[in-house]
Amino acid sequence: MLQLVDVGPRSLESYRGIAPDQLLEDLWAVAKDLKGARVIHVNATPYGGGVSEVLRSTVPILNDLGLVADWKTISGDDRFFHVTKKMHNGLQGAAEDLTEADREAYLGTSRRNAQLFQEDYDFVFLHDPQPAAIPSMRGKGNARWIWRCHIDTSAPNAHTWAFLRQYIYGFDSAVFTMRDFVPPDFPITAVDIIPPAIDPLSPKNMPLTDATARQVLQWIGIELDRPLITQVSRFDAWKDPLGVIAVYRMLREEFPRLQLAMVGSMALDDPEGWKIYNEIMKEARADSEIHVFTNIIGVGNVEVNAFQRLSQVIIQKSIREGFGLVISEAMWKSTPVVAGRAGGIPLQMADGVGGVLVDSPEECASAVRALLLDPDHAHDLANSGRERVQHQFLLPRLLLNELRLMKELSEGAEGTREELWKSLRDPICGMMLSADHRTATWETRTFRFCSELCRNQFLREPERYVEVRK
Repeated sequence: MLQLVDVGPRSLESYRGIAPDQLLEDLWAVAKDLKGARVIHVNATPYGGGVSEVLRSTVPILNDLGLVADWKTISGDDRFFHVTKKMHNGLQGAAEDLTEADREAYLGTSRRNAQLFQEDYDFVFLHDPQPAAIPSMRGKGNARWIWRCHIDTSAPNAHTWAFLRQYIYGFDSAVFTMRDFVPPDFPITAVDIIPPAIDPLSPKNMPLTDATARQVLQWIGIELDRPLITQVSRFDAWKDPLGVIAVYRMLREEFPRLQLAMVGSMALDDPEGWKIYNEIMKEARADSEIHVFTNIIGVGNVEVNAFQRLSQVIIQKSIREGFGLVISEAMWKSTPVVAGRAGGIPLQMADGVGGVLVDSPEECASAVRALLLDPDHAHDLANSGRERVQHQFLLPRLLLNELRLMKELSEGAEGTREELWKSLRDPICGMMLSADHRTATWETRTFRFCSELCRNQFLREPERYVEVRK
């Protein structure tokens, strides 16, 4: 059997007063029609990345809503995870192709995991490329199978995508973070757009008093009477950690007391992380004000929470990015963000809320400098970011999107898609909206949008987005 991940009990009612009440009521209403449905989420690792963080919160709440939900992980050796990291990079556009030995390693491990997947479920969510070949080898049975892609696959390596594509055919639906991420020639017509979300009650995001947060960071050596900038991310070349260090060095002359914290986690399914970690450590050894922290030395969710609260600026200088949960995490804590204009980051920081989007190390350094010199402006940006997260990027919204997808699949897609798109959803990003959001009319139909960013994108190509789910 696949490895079951233990999760603790959670209650949807805990989100009263945090997420909008109407959102919670809608969740209960949709869940009523799915009561007793068996759901499984399958991914590659129980810790160390955004997918595992989201699943640790969503699975217990699905059970609280009356569904029967499990979270399990596949197994694989070092060779398999080196290949899947190579696939991940290829799907984000890296040039290196899979070798024949790479393909054999991926397929051999996929066959073993298919044999281990013995239970029957009504809905099966497989996350990213690691488990994607399982249904083609196991058979679907009576379940509805959903492939959930968290990667920016808008411009994939053609050879990597051609290899993976042949195993996507059998899925009943696929979910992407943004419409622009759907690869060319995608073989499934039933595509849903569901951005991720953060859990405001997880240890990483739960309320911390200022005194507690200060005590946590002082315990690990941060001097809080000096300015602090931080990047929280996997140690991954796509996050451009060496670029962050370059930005810090551009600022040191003007801010000689500046500290940089590079906070990351080492994940089971990311063997390249150690290589990047060693490159960062080489730079840190030459500068005592560059601090490197990982889960390996005991810096975990609570410490990240404190860093995101007490840093003057959070940096997320990604070159490619599926979504970047750390953006919403920092905005939720009313901390300004300077981030690369990549993937799902502009969706979170649409219309200038939360911080500043940048396209180069020089722009990044300039934006951080401006926020350090004008804390009042930084405070205003941060507060606007928190409000956007509250309405768009908290966990109950993600759950409602996924439950509606399951209900649609259980009822038959053809009869329900038009009805769903008449509901209050942004046709660009898929987020649930209220009636007072921005609107645009096209061919007598009114569409609502979460931001001017989405509205303007729709107006450039309305036909494309009206046809998303047909």
